[in-house]
Amino acid sequence: MTKVIDWLYEKECSFFRLINGRMHRNSMDHFFHLWTHLGGATATISTSILLLLFLPMHLKSWGIVCMLSLIISHIPVAISKKMYPRKRPYISLPDTNIGSNPLKDHSFPSGHTTAIFSIVTPLIILNPFLGIFLLIAALLVAISRMYLGLHYPSDVLAGMILGISSSFFSLFLVNSFILPYFL
Repeated sequence: MTKVIDWLYEKECSFFRLINGRMHRNSMDHFFHLWTHLGGATATISTSILLLLFLPMHLKSWGIVCMLSLIISHIPVAISKKMYPRKRPYISLPDTNIGSNPLKDHSFPSGHTTAIFSIVTPLIILNPFLGIFLLIAALLVAISRMYLGLHYPSDVLAGMILGISSSFFSLFLVNSFILPYFL
C-alpha cells in the first residue's frame, strides 16, 4: 500500500510542477494573482448576496441555493483542514514558485476552489450556456491555486468535489424544504 501511495504522491508532484514550474511565466503572474481572488471569501460571499438581492423573484431560489451551498461547503473544509494538516506545497517542495504573502494554514482541501465551485455549480445548472464561461472561470481559480504554489492537485480536486457536492445537496434542501413552504 505504501508503494501505491508513494507512486500517487510522485504523480501528483509531477502534475503540480507542470502547473507551478513549467507553465510558470512572469507574464501570467499578475493574472493568476488577481484571478485567484474570485474564489476568496470577499468575492464569493459578495456574489451570493448580489444574487439574492438582484435575481428576479422567479429565480430567487437559485440565489438561496448558491448562498446555502457556500455555507455548507465550508463545514467539511474547516473540519478537513484540522483533521488532515497537510503542509502547503511551497513549504514541502523545493523550488516552488510562490506569490506574495503565501498562506500559512493547512493545504487540504482548497477553500478557494471549494467556494468558487459551490457558487458556479447551481448557476451552471440554471444556465448551461453561461455555465461554459463559469466553468472556465472556476477551473482557472483551481489552476491558480497550484500556479501560486498554495495547493497540490488533490487539494484542488477535493475542493471541486466538495463545492459541487454541496451545490447538489443545497439544491435538494431548497427544493424539498424551502420552496414548498416559503416561496
